[in-house]
Amino acid sequence: MIDKLKSLSKDTLIYGTSTILGRFLNFLFVPIYTNLFLPAEFGIVANIYAYVAILNVFFTIGLESGYFKFASTLEVGSAKENFSHPFLGIFLNSFILSGILFVFSSGFTSVFQIAETREVLLKYTALILFFDAISTVPFAYLRLEHKPMKFALIRLVNIVATVVLNVFFIVVLRKGIEYVFISNVIASGLTLILLVPVIVKNLKISFNKELVNELLKFSLPYIPAGISANIIQVVNRPILTALTNDHTVGIFQANYRLGIFMMLFVSMFEFAWRPFFLQNANDPNAKQLYAKVMTFFLTVAAVIFIFLTLFIDNIVAIPLPGRGYLVGKAYWGGLSIVPVILLAYVFYGIYVNLMAGIYIEKKTKYLIYITGSAAVINIAANFILIPVIGMMGAATATLISYAVEVAGIYYIAQKYYRIDYEFKKIAFIFVLITAALVSYFFLHYFDYFLLKIAIFVVITSFIFVLKIVDVNIIKRFL
Repeated sequence: MIDKLKSLSKDTLIYGTSTILGRFLNFLFVPIYTNLFLPAEFGIVANIYAYVAILNVFFTIGLESGYFKFASTLEVGSAKENFSHPFLGIFLNSFILSGILFVFSSGFTSVFQIAETREVLLKYTALILFFDAISTVPFAYLRLEHKPMKFALIRLVNIVATVVLNVFFIVVLRKGIEYVFISNVIASGLTLILLVPVIVKNLKISFNKELVNELLKFSLPYIPAGISANIIQVVNRPILTALTNDHTVGIFQANYRLGIFMMLFVSMFEFAWRPFFLQNANDPNAKQLYAKVMTFFLTVAAVIFIFLTLFIDNIVAIPLPGRGYLVGKAYWGGLSIVPVILLAYVFYGIYVNLMAGIYIEKKTKYLIYITGSAAVINIAANFILIPVIGMMGAATATLISYAVEVAGIYYIAQKYYRIDYEFKKIAFIFVLITAALVSYFFLHYFDYFLLKIAIFVVITSFIFVLKIVDVNIIKRFL
């Protein structure tokens, strides 16, 4: 089991290296945007990208997940057919949808809550959606074939290109927010070019009716489920826009992005986790292995949460060369939402862990009800809480909806694929997380850096005191 955990850790670190470096470079947009754009302008960018996240589901129509399932087992069709059918399905669907948005962009400005003078932003958005959608299956192929280095390199090229172009257009040439989208179009197009060899190698023009039926049966539930999942992540921006203003949305988005450090960890784990649990599903000790993975995941997530919660005020105040801070001072009023967003991502990570049973037993149809319920609760909570506590209401709604998702998927996954998780250790982990939250509010009155360090050391030391993690196991990893 240790060997398999080490293998998962290795893949997670490789995916994580690209993800962390890439996201860190991407995070550089926060000081760029918050020091150069007004909150209202940043709010427009945040709002459009919120819609992009939702639209991605309509473009990929769940076929990436279908590819993972059937390409990993080849129970229907050949390897090339399992690549080509979902790839061509996404390509044709994305071409049609992007074409509609590009040609009739003026008719969609009100839907995206932008002025008609900003119509060109939607044309760029259409191109971004198209390039990104048809790259999903080639990227999934690299993950399934255990080629994390190649995957990581291409992802890094995308992020570095985006950052360099943003710096050139916005910092050097002092261009407006439209160049945020132009930079993304160029980077996404470059990424697709780098994936062409993968596409050419695996593409086969054919029609396997049985495979198509199985793909659609497995994948289509991901459309409403994916829509619901993205609603949970981004619907708070449009609702904030409707109930407040672009200025508030800009401040919210800047601080929401500070949750990137937890999102990085969850994302890098997710990249490695899906192919890992599919390929180990037939192992006689699979369930015990998955339970151990949950404990290790939550332990690392807790350490990240505790550190960021205690030191977030210090992190944003890091001065930049020349002038300004890591996050512009105009945005510091929203820092109180950061611990809530971090905790929401912890719950999302639990959801990702619990996904194993749903995948293995082909119960994806239940995702519609799980994520749908969470999305409805999220929308209702946003409308109820935002008028009362402002942007904190939007953050709290996100946390509530992820907790609902965890409860739902746990019930279904345990019903069809029961795993005996280490609940005592998990409970101890959440005690430590709670201690960090209490300390965060306490430190508003006694904000001493050395005190923060002492609190961090004391709380994290209980990971070993309570034997959540065995020191001997850590030594075997090293």
